[in-house]
Amino acid sequence: MKPPFLADRLLNWFCAPHLREEVLGDLHERFALWEQQWGEAKARRRYWREVLVYMRPSMIRRQPTVEMYSTPILTDMLRNYFKIAWRNLRTNKTFSFINIFGLAIGLASFMLISVFVYTELSYDTYPANAKNIYRLNVSLIGNGDVAVYPNVDTGVGEGIKNAFPEVKASVRLLPVSDYVQYKEKQFKEAHIAFADPNFLQLFSIPLIEGNATDALLAPNSIVLSKAFAEKYFGTEDPIGKSVAIGTQRTAYKVTGIIEKVPDNSHFHYDAFLSLSTRHITNPTWSNIGFYTYLELNDKADPKKLEAKFPQLVAKYVVPEVQRDMGVSLAEAQKSVDTFRFLLQPLTDIHLYSNSKYELEPNGDIKYVYIFSILALFILLLACVNFTNLSTAQAVKRAREVGVRKVMGSIKNQLIVQFLTESVLLTFFSMLFAYILTLLFLPYFNQIADRTISFAFFLKYQSVLTVFVVSFLSGIVAGIYPAFFLSSFTIIKTLKGSLFTKSPQKKPLHNGLIVFQFSISTILIIATIVVYKQLQYMQTKKLGYDKDQVIALPDTRLLGNNQLAFKDQLLQNSRVLTATNSRYFPGGEMMDGTQVYPKNETSNGTEIHMNIFHVDYAYLRTLGIQMLQGRNFSRDFPTDSISGVILNESAVSELGWSGTNPVGKSIVRSGQHEYKVIGVVKDFNYVSVKQKVAPLMMLMGNNFGGIVIKIKTTDVAGFLDDLKNQWDAFSPNGPLEYHFLDDRFATFYASEQRTQQLFSVFALLAVVIASLGLFALSAFVIERRTKEIGIRKVMGASVPGITQLLIKDFVKLVVLAILIACPLAWYAMNQWLQDFAYRIDVEWWMLGLAGLLAVGIALLTVSFQSVKAALMNPVKSLRSE
Repeated sequence: MKPPFLADRLLNWFCAPHLREEVLGDLHERFALWEQQWGEAKARRRYWREVLVYMRPSMIRRQPTVEMYSTPILTDMLRNYFKIAWRNLRTNKTFSFINIFGLAIGLASFMLISVFVYTELSYDTYPANAKNIYRLNVSLIGNGDVAVYPNVDTGVGEGIKNAFPEVKASVRLLPVSDYVQYKEKQFKEAHIAFADPNFLQLFSIPLIEGNATDALLAPNSIVLSKAFAEKYFGTEDPIGKSVAIGTQRTAYKVTGIIEKVPDNSHFHYDAFLSLSTRHITNPTWSNIGFYTYLELNDKADPKKLEAKFPQLVAKYVVPEVQRDMGVSLAEAQKSVDTFRFLLQPLTDIHLYSNSKYELEPNGDIKYVYIFSILALFILLLACVNFTNLSTAQAVKRAREVGVRKVMGSIKNQLIVQFLTESVLLTFFSMLFAYILTLLFLPYFNQIADRTISFAFFLKYQSVLTVFVVSFLSGIVAGIYPAFFLSSFTIIKTLKGSLFTKSPQKKPLHNGLIVFQFSISTILIIATIVVYKQLQYMQTKKLGYDKDQVIALPDTRLLGNNQLAFKDQLLQNSRVLTATNSRYFPGGEMMDGTQVYPKNETSNGTEIHMNIFHVDYAYLRTLGIQMLQGRNFSRDFPTDSISGVILNESAVSELGWSGTNPVGKSIVRSGQHEYKVIGVVKDFNYVSVKQKVAPLMMLMGNNFGGIVIKIKTTDVAGFLDDLKNQWDAFSPNGPLEYHFLDDRFATFYASEQRTQQLFSVFALLAVVIASLGLFALSAFVIERRTKEIGIRKVMGASVPGITQLLIKDFVKLVVLAILIACPLAWYAMNQWLQDFAYRIDVEWWMLGLAGLLAVGIALLTVSFQSVKAALMNPVKSLRSE
């Protein structure tokens, strides 16, 4: 029986010609012997195994003895490669350390940014049917802009569910902030909400105690998080016990315990109260307030469903508007022509929704893109460094390559050898990157406002991802040096004539340095612009006085003693003035309505107006400037009934710019008329990121909050007195307060984190780019050693030589700056579009970044240049 035909053909293809006949003859003899001993089938399998031993491109291993024919050589080969790689790493300790350090920084940055991006993209993916869950939003056009509200009226969700079979379920969520009491423990809780019975099931929030099906079914039932239950009940079993909520001490029975709402959720509440407690008997459609979610059937098309919503607007919203505004049906229809119910995918809320009424501050998909690109660029910069550092050692490795080629090594072997070194070094960098990640993760969590655990990086998916990224980085970083070093010719390397060309004629090396410093300069410019925009927002004149102003947002616990409490405060010499109002800049309380000028139809002139309910001392307490007219006064009893004060934006939107609006009237909801008694200067009562919207201030029921203006250097002492006074009036309720300037600072927490992250990663990019420049300077200077020696012999000075060497690198950095400036200018102008009040990207910002880049480059190159210029010319000219 003949040996396998295909196996012989394969061996003919791979076997070296001078060995082919001997190898085939020997294998054929052995095949006959195996066939006699084991039979045809086993002999053929053994023959194939022996043939596969020789499957190596272009060559066959050394002539083996009979016993060695079945011994694979791949393991020995790789072991040899790793030994040589390890020896080279130990021999070139400085370059190896720089390489490992640069790659470790790149990998650690990549790991941290990647987990940040991953958490952002994973928001609201935890519900079992997340892909079919949508939030109901309502869109209105008013004041020349489109306003989208993430909440709707009480009857909208269930009404849509009943009207369209595509909707499988609907749930509502109503956030509240109130006092919770159990025995002697009482705290103000901001993270509680009313919810429909099926809320926990829709969002796949499991109960560790209780039944999710009926936990929120009965009125006055409550489900607590585990941490919330421990806060009030300690080691007691909370199930079946009751807590008191609100100033009326309404009892709620604990019917379930959840672990917690997942971190990657757009809402986080510690207690869910049964919505049936509120006894909503007359659901309405034309207002907002309830966050409503719909679960659609698998085959439902959300766009087609959304197209059916206008018929419900005509059926329910228009009659309500007609009734509330007291207008004709036709006028009511016109007034809601821009009223739209919208479906927003649950998984889009965190990154694509940014309404001021969001349950929590959301992220931004733009930052996900920005930081994803940043992670890739930093890793790429580190790979570029490896390429530069490896080619910088080409002079030292050239003769090694020549000798190895003389000894029989071929190009493919050398490529594998150099790639092995690259991958080995990358894996050392990976281990170092894990150490850096462990060290800097707490700081990263702090500035990124995350709670990422180091255990996340130890999961097998994370380790595998980092391993693959490290391996690919090693290949990408080492592939050019591998081909570059393996391409050296034997004669030129051994004669020393390989590097006789001008060092300036290396476009790849120069291009890599330009690329690195372009990215670094862009990041420096971005850091400067973000910092200046943040500083501008924090120092911009807001139109009111926020310094040493204390807000007590909830004084309901004082009951009928609120006025007495305020009067006693005014007797304190450190208190300048105080006002009873829950409405203050940066606060959560804000009403809204539609108004239009009297004697005009609502159609076309109706605008949305925010409302503050204030008292006589409000403007004085906050230092708000009156432009026209007067403040509310006790001398005019009608002020509390029909008087209104507008801001400049309201006057402009009403079409009264250039006229005196005092004495004119506006109509609210077609039923109530207000007379304008004054106009105040615009003040930023929300974030500076938003344009000042129309505002009307009314006299009314201002109880429920107090704002205090103080003047003292002993703020801590005043706060102690304030607490003592509070306890005297309300011994059972805790004091809650905050300073307006602290609340103002929270508006810009996101920008603050962005600025800090940009600063950190810009610094890392600069460090990595500097290492790259160090590599190129070492590369060029080592090739110009003899030139420098000759120049010194001919009389060149150390400063002259240093200037000569630095000049070429400065040209590269200047070119990088010229490329980076227009790109950074465009990118930062796009980023600034999100701010209603913003700075301009000025020339000095670009110039400062350019100077910093040049300065860093000079510091980096000067070390190598001065060292080369001080070298003994005898030593440099004698070197071979």
